[in-house]
Amino acid sequence: MQEEISVYLFLGFLESGKTKFIQETLEDKRMENGEKTLLLICEEGEEEYNPEKFEVKNVAVVTLESADELNMENLERLTQKYDVQRVVVEYNGTWLLQQFFDAMPESWVINQMMTFFDAGTFLNYNQNMRQLVFDKVQMTQMVVFNRFKGEFDKLAFHKIVRGISRRPDIVYEYIGGKAEFDEIEDPLPFDVNAPVIEIEDRDFAWFYRDMAEKSESYVGKTVRFKGMAAISKKVPAGCIVLGRHIMTCCEADIAYDGFAVKTGGLLKDIKTRDWLTVTGKIVMEYNSVYRSTGPVIIAEKLERSEPPEEVIVTYY
Repeated sequence: MQEEISVYLFLGFLESGKTKFIQETLEDKRMENGEKTLLLICEEGEEEYNPEKFEVKNVAVVTLESADELNMENLERLTQKYDVQRVVVEYNGTWLLQQFFDAMPESWVINQMMTFFDAGTFLNYNQNMRQLVFDKVQMTQMVVFNRFKGEFDKLAFHKIVRGISRRPDIVYEYIGGKAEFDEIEDPLPFDVNAPVIEIEDRDFAWFYRDMAEKSESYVGKTVRFKGMAAISKKVPAGCIVLGRHIMTCCEADIAYDGFAVKTGGLLKDIKTRDWLTVTGKIVMEYNSVYRSTGPVIIAEKLERSEPPEEVIVTYY
């Protein structure tokens, strides 16, 4: 079997601080472990690398001139040519991550992923290039806001990141070098300890994601929410799927997401697109809706409802 090659992936737009961070990383003696390293540069900004200062030895620096060069055949060729044991990637901020994943040789394994933003331009980028911001945050382990200033509102930055993912750490790095970790708490918009967890129409996306991430913590609890029914050949007899259309980034990625609900015969003649309000207990069991074990709601009450004011929900 081919040995796994660790990939360190650094994301962000031009002038966000990626080059400086990678340069300082390769100047760190602690990073020198004898591994042959490929530094793959996917965009060139004003700041350039100075390999003479690298403490890490055996670094091959390769710049991709266009997205056409980001393909498996080319990356395999580079892997063989430089006998690569570790890969450090400065990724192009305008290229979607999926393109990199599609091009990765089978031996390449993501070890670390960090995303950098210039705090002074981040809010503008998010407003005008939302899909690219979402793309660079959704799977990252850390988001670093460089050149942060005291007058900036941390909460505004925090909400954007947390609206995309609750996974990454958030770091604010001030001009001058001081860095602070984000410690803002994210209370859910519903009470998970209530006798009945009431999910307001606008909060379904948060409930869906929290259930997906922490399903076990909901087992045995009772929930009430409104959703649109879906029935198909994949849904077992006596069950429906009840959910909402969720927009995570932009209109292009709107998707219907929901939960398997065992109706218990409480309501007859349910059709796809019927709006229902369910009250029921959450259990974890196999259901063909998921093709695996997942959260299933055992309905205790099932009522027909009017559609909510906003049919599509978001995390914002």
